[in-house]
Amino acid sequence: MISPERSPSQSPRSPAAAVAGAPFLSISVTDPVKMGTGVQAYISYRVITKTNLPEFEGPEKIVIRRYSDFEWLHDRLAERYKGIFIPPLPEKNAVEKFRFSKEFIELRRQALDLFVNRIASHPELKQSEVLRVFLQADEEKMDRARSYETGIFKKPADFLQMFKSKVSDVVLGKEKPVEECTPEYEKLKNYIFELENHLAEAQKQAYRLVKRHRELGQSLAEFGKAIKLLGACEGDVLEKVFSEVGSKSEMLSIKLQREADNLLFNFEEPLKDYVRAVQSIKATMMDRANAFRQHFDLDQERKYKELNLEKLKFMNPEKYAEAESEFRGLKADSEEATKKFEHIVRLTNEELARFQEQKTADIGLAFHEFAKGQAKLAKDIADAWRGVIPKLEACLTS
Repeated sequence: MISPERSPSQSPRSPAAAVAGAPFLSISVTDPVKMGTGVQAYISYRVITKTNLPEFEGPEKIVIRRYSDFEWLHDRLAERYKGIFIPPLPEKNAVEKFRFSKEFIELRRQALDLFVNRIASHPELKQSEVLRVFLQADEEKMDRARSYETGIFKKPADFLQMFKSKVSDVVLGKEKPVEECTPEYEKLKNYIFELENHLAEAQKQAYRLVKRHRELGQSLAEFGKAIKLLGACEGDVLEKVFSEVGSKSEMLSIKLQREADNLLFNFEEPLKDYVRAVQSIKATMMDRANAFRQHFDLDQERKYKELNLEKLKFMNPEKYAEAESEFRGLKADSEEATKKFEHIVRLTNEELARFQEQKTADIGLAFHEFAKGQAKLAKDIADAWRGVIPKLEACLTS
């Protein structure tokens, strides 16, 4: 069951509408439609862009996109914007029998809507050419762009494998680990790993809450039917009272199922989204680690060459000019690598501050929705059973 309280055309966590007259870029991922059959089947989406930005072709554009197009956008951004936390995509694979269920399709639509709106609200990413291609190109141009730019972006699983390979090399003595060792970097690493663990545990428990609400709702529905049949068997006063108890049970069953949907979309899914977001942060941390290694290696090589250059100046003047030219090139490369690393560090710090601010707002909203839904459900349950208590008491005295 899909929660009736949420508009199907807009994610509840999409950025708010822009102030009238101000520059804005608003994107909606809507109308999921199953295309094809069998193993070739997929879901397509209408992506509607409304904007007053001059770099776009017009005030409104509608294109058709599928999951692989969103994946293309994600990977191109990850390649070109090192140091920036690229918003996460929902998982690609799902159990086959659930892949085209209404619930799964709506969850994915909501996550894709959130993904692209986060990009559109990011001060750097919203200016990217690949975003404009994604939002404006027709299907034929999009297919060409996707096939032309195969990219080299590695998925989180690849990062994990790279990490395992590095560890193996160190254990076998093949490679000495080179990593930042500043207190600030260690603090950041510890924060990310602790956040990942705590978010994953919270999301797991939220999933269990959804499951328990559905199970209790189903049990109440079955209990309602059973108690009505029992009342019909008894007849007279008990039939009327038991019928009302059964009706209250069935009514509460519906409310529990609705609250389960509310928990799924507005509580568990936001937590799951931030579990995915941490994976994006870890990918950025890998970019930072690679930049540091390049900076460190080139700096060490520069120092080594500089010492040799001084020796060569006195011991072999004929080769000094050639060696000096090579050293200048190496020095330029080293300085460029240092600048790149420092740029990524600066971006990472800015991104982390933005991430924490947004996380506080989103998770706060999720828990607010959770508490509000639970309070309403508890009141409905109490009111329902309180209403039948006098009638049950009357049966006891009759």
